[in-house]
Amino acid sequence: MSYKIEPYNHRETPLLVVISGPSGVGKDMTLSRLKELGQMFHFVVTATTRPKRLGEVNGVDYFFISMSEFAGMIEQGELLEYAVVYGDYKGIPKAQVREAFDSGKDVIMRIDVQGAQTIRRLVPEALFIYLSAESEEALVKRLRERKTEPEDQLKMRIATAREELKRLDLFDYVVINADNQLDETCEKIMAIIVAEKCRVNQREITL
Repeated sequence: MSYKIEPYNHRETPLLVVISGPSGVGKDMTLSRLKELGQMFHFVVTATTRPKRLGEVNGVDYFFISMSEFAGMIEQGELLEYAVVYGDYKGIPKAQVREAFDSGKDVIMRIDVQGAQTIRRLVPEALFIYLSAESEEALVKRLRERKTEPEDQLKMRIATAREELKRLDLFDYVVINADNQLDETCEKIMAIIVAEKCRVNQREITL
């Protein structure tokens, strides 16, 4: 007796990947490297009211907008989440995420831990990855080397990072972004995403 085995069509659904972590851990560098490696994701560009830093490009690093423009986006419900971060507003435009999902692309967004907490509440089926330095000393060294904040703001960022470590329960995975190991960090993130794509019960994202 022969048995006919029907083919099993495994359906992959688009993922919403949230990459978060303390200031200075290398979130922007990690996303830039993922782009360089040719990963076919939609990388969300955050809107912010903070001034543009040297070398940053509007529409690539952030959408740099005025406070009144940001207020208009809030009033019209155009932001998936928004928060005040070190005195400046940052938010995720909903339209970007919906358009990417409609095209079948996975979406990657990098936000602070405060924003990740909001997304966890609004979109619990998102995939949350916490990016960490190998030690507090290494994080402090990176923050000092980039020389973008005065000493009092630097101390605030360090204190905030210590508090954020207490919220690891918000995340599904933690990835150590060690110095000079950026490619390894990206490989780990890709391995996590591939594993999620192999789940029997796929994450179903609704916005």
